[in-house]
Amino acid sequence: MRISLNWLEEFVELHLSPEDLAETLTMAGFEVEEIEDRRTWADGVVIGKVVAREQHPNADKLSVCQVDVGEDENLNIVCGAANVRADIYVPVATVGTYLPNKDLKIKPAKLRGVPSQGMICSLEELGLPTDVDGIHIFSGENIKIGDDVRPLLGLDDVILDVTATANRADALSMVGIAREVAAITGAELKIPLPEEVSVSQGALKLGIKIDETKACPAYIGTVIEAVKIAPSPDWLQQRLLAAGVRPISNIVDITNYVMLEWGQPLHAFDRTRLQNIAGSEDISIGVRFANNGESFKTLDGKTRSLSTQNLLITVNNKPIALAGVMGGEESEVHDGTESLILEAALFDNAVIRRSSRSVGLRSESSTRYERGVNHAELEIACRRALSLIVEIAGGTLKTQETSDTRADVSTWTRSIELRLDRVNQILGPVDLGEEETGEIKSKDVERILTALGCRLTVSGDGTWAVNVPAYRYGDLEREIDLIEEIARLYGYDNLCDTLPEKPEVGYLPVDQELIRKLRAAFRATGLTELMHYSLVKPGEDRQVVLSNPLFAEYSALRTDLISGLIDAFQYNIQQGNGACNGFEIGRIFWQEEDGFQEAEAAGGIIGGDITSSKWMSGGSQKSISWFEAKGVLESVFKVMGLQVEYQPDRRDDRLHPGRTASLWVGGNRLGVFGQVHPQLRSEKDLPDDVYVFQLDLEVLLDAIDEDEVLTPKFKNYSTYPPSDRDIAFFAPVNLTVADIEKTIVKAGKNLLDSVQLFDEYRGENVPEGQRSLAFRLIYRLGDRTLTDADVEPVHQKVRDTLVEKFGVSLRS
Repeated sequence: MRISLNWLEEFVELHLSPEDLAETLTMAGFEVEEIEDRRTWADGVVIGKVVAREQHPNADKLSVCQVDVGEDENLNIVCGAANVRADIYVPVATVGTYLPNKDLKIKPAKLRGVPSQGMICSLEELGLPTDVDGIHIFSGENIKIGDDVRPLLGLDDVILDVTATANRADALSMVGIAREVAAITGAELKIPLPEEVSVSQGALKLGIKIDETKACPAYIGTVIEAVKIAPSPDWLQQRLLAAGVRPISNIVDITNYVMLEWGQPLHAFDRTRLQNIAGSEDISIGVRFANNGESFKTLDGKTRSLSTQNLLITVNNKPIALAGVMGGEESEVHDGTESLILEAALFDNAVIRRSSRSVGLRSESSTRYERGVNHAELEIACRRALSLIVEIAGGTLKTQETSDTRADVSTWTRSIELRLDRVNQILGPVDLGEEETGEIKSKDVERILTALGCRLTVSGDGTWAVNVPAYRYGDLEREIDLIEEIARLYGYDNLCDTLPEKPEVGYLPVDQELIRKLRAAFRATGLTELMHYSLVKPGEDRQVVLSNPLFAEYSALRTDLISGLIDAFQYNIQQGNGACNGFEIGRIFWQEEDGFQEAEAAGGIIGGDITSSKWMSGGSQKSISWFEAKGVLESVFKVMGLQVEYQPDRRDDRLHPGRTASLWVGGNRLGVFGQVHPQLRSEKDLPDDVYVFQLDLEVLLDAIDEDEVLTPKFKNYSTYPPSDRDIAFFAPVNLTVADIEKTIVKAGKNLLDSVQLFDEYRGENVPEGQRSLAFRLIYRLGDRTLTDADVEPVHQKVRDTLVEKFGVSLRS
């Protein structure tokens, strides 16, 4: 919010310079983003009177003026404005003046051969907005030649651009900032309350019917007649311009002025237009939610489609405004308005937030309602606006109706217990100066909270019952909130910096260390880490669908990582970037009967040539085999110290039914690995061989989080030679190699060092429904060289076990 210091001084005494005040506010939690010193914009510009004006002898569009600026001699100034003439008062930049908004320093000059001793200025050249094409002409009384122009133009001011936190709704007003400045600096607060206004209850009737009292707990409607629409007085326009608000007309400007002053949004309706909309002389103002598909044209000229989230102001049930957001074009105040209805209302902050977001429209009014408007000052703001309308626009107050369902006044504040011990426990020691430290005292607590408008009642030794003011009801809810206020106003820079007595070296949790190790292992295999949004298109089974999506394309949460990886792979190929071998670690979400579920998962896609050189393939793209893709995954498992089993799997329709395996570790399902189904590959126009995998990160981390895996023990290498044996047999096709290997290892006991499949054959001379498998078994001991007598009995046991358990037909 832009804060005019001239305006602020009407409510609180300012003893600090603008720079010091900005620093003080920033340290108290109100960040000052910019200091706009308007005093420099027209330093050296004075009021002058054009005594005479003649045509320039050498230029049709230039004038030669004699200008009186209160010096001994008139200034000869060449001016190019079309509206310059004799006997007018104008701003004059004298020689030596610097105009920062134009980066121009005024010097003596000759224009087409005629000397010029200054410049007659437009408002634009002084940094002010204007609709006038030409120089500014002063009007009114008490204009003295030679005086500084800055007081007349509102340029004797400094503007602070202050950012208030979301919980400080009270700080979006001049009164709120004045209270804060008074509390911080200890200055005297002088907030004048508007006088009571008398409303004559004549023959005019105004009905107020609030259907949604929770959304609109209070509504005041006032009929005002005989108003004269005209530009606002200069002082009012200057206040609005300083706050960054464009002046429109006296009525609209008054509503904006009161909103900036008290933080209470107001709105004025043209009463005659309301009667035309209602189709009746008698009108009834109402508040209701919109119907789905209902449309409404707002003041910005846009027709908006409404939903049941939008709260409407109506006249005889016809919409005239988006409550708390923006008025309607059909009922706006215009130059011919003679009769008004002024609205002063309270709206629920959550309702206004939803309404504003649903139509994509934010305003100064909705910003304040969303944060929460002070319930206790509605009538004050209304009286202030009515008194200004009577004063400036000459209105006559005819009737006023009120609908008020607010809770009792006693509930507009709350009492909070505050303990001095807790204050010092949270804030720690404070700096007392001269290298001394101490604690916050009772008098400090009472001084600070009293300055904030709280009432303290001692309820025990070092304990108070703190009654918070109504304008801080929204953010002072608990004891910790009061402690924060004490810290702010005592000064964060006065709190001591303390370090732990025994600092310890920081470390990551085990799961974070393991995830980093997993990422490094994936990268080491040549995979690139990918990142996708968790939001996807709806339409899948068990999806979690958002109730308030930003876009329809992102209205559900992903149920796996594989779909996103395939889309990324397809996109890179379409963009000419080639195959994208990558991995991703992220969250997935789904619905169960007992509610929503989420989990961490790791996924990947492999479909490009994993070699970096095309020398061996003659420059052509080489397809990757199932075993090569599996080897990439196996290398990651090896780094992580995992023993993973592969079992046939057909559950995922996106994967090839004969080239897909489920992954198991320690009896728990780890995930899935397989080739993309040919039909999906054809639809996505992918290469011939693309493989994907997805792992359950929780299962993976649980398997790794074992002492023998996290801290593997060193095993001595054998210095004795191995003894190898081959074994070949016919086995049923549905018998997995993993089951065979487990059986061999169990039968070989401690003598067997390793087992490896080195051949598979199907075809001629192989019985139907079977395949020929050949394994190489390596036997080795670490303390001696093996003999045939040692190896043969064990090897024969392996052969016998395979025949007995699986019924294989040995070939050797």
